[in-house]
Amino acid sequence: MTDARPVWVLADPRAGTAAQALGIAERLDAPFRVIPLEWGPLARLPWPVPTLAGLTGAARAGIRPPQGTPHWPRLVLSAGRRSAPVARWLARRGARTVHAMRPGFGAAGFDLLVIGRHDAPAAAPNILPILGACHRMSPRRLAEARAEWAALAALPAPRVALLLGGAVRGEGLEPALAAGLARQAAGLGGSVLATTSRRSGTAATLAVAAALAGTPHRLHGWGSTGPNPYAGFLAWADIIVATGDSVSMLSEALATAAPLLIAETTEAPRHRRLWRSLYEAGQARPLDAAPGPFARAPLDEVARVAATIRLRGWL
Repeated sequence: MTDARPVWVLADPRAGTAAQALGIAERLDAPFRVIPLEWGPLARLPWPVPTLAGLTGAARAGIRPPQGTPHWPRLVLSAGRRSAPVARWLARRGARTVHAMRPGFGAAGFDLLVIGRHDAPAAAPNILPILGACHRMSPRRLAEARAEWAALAALPAPRVALLLGGAVRGEGLEPALAAGLARQAAGLGGSVLATTSRRSGTAATLAVAAALAGTPHRLHGWGSTGPNPYAGFLAWADIIVATGDSVSMLSEALATAAPLLIAETTEAPRHRRLWRSLYEAGQARPLDAAPGPFARAPLDEVARVAATIRLRGWL
């Protein structure tokens, strides 16, 4: 049986980048094929031309029509600067191209660029500005997670999801800061659903555990064995506290109806622009302003991207 899927997803090795393209694909209600990308030394170069030169030999071998068919994809979804030359190479073979994040060179050659407002996209016919970034936390996934992690309902409400990242450039989240955020989260509700990420580090995870020792909680540290309850934490959260260093976590939190409070943990201008865009849209508030819970509707920017693709007849 041949694979005649019309949609290809170029999957960057970095999970957060790949999730942006995959999140769009999963909302199109159309079959798609995932093309794993693997970068060679030349991927570091800012390629001004469409090319597969940044890929390893094995990855280049995977960029071909499915066995038994001469057809290249009808639509290519990609994300991140490194995948942009690959998507443009496929555009020369007749594919429509939808790219998330700034592509570097060749922006005008993409059919659609999905760029966060915080990345200050210039006005152009092929640019679709969104709040935050694309992700895979769809309403369906949240509903499934709520059912899968129904045991979290036993924790006292309001349940505060604490999402901890880490240094944008550097290593680890300062343990004292992590502990302080855990105590703030505990003061906002009846229980805490805390998770640390790859950038948080072991010391921060231990600090959170100690800070929450007297509070009803569930803690999932990065690298923990067993199923990851992250989606369940979001699905059951009544309030979300997230460090402002992770565009992905902030964007995924917006998919819920829970008030989002941002711990402003970085001086990075790009992240500060993101916070400002969310504050101005009424989608988040700063944690240090000590606000009470506020009403907000779930934000589903990925659905808007998918609707734009369908409306333009690219499937």
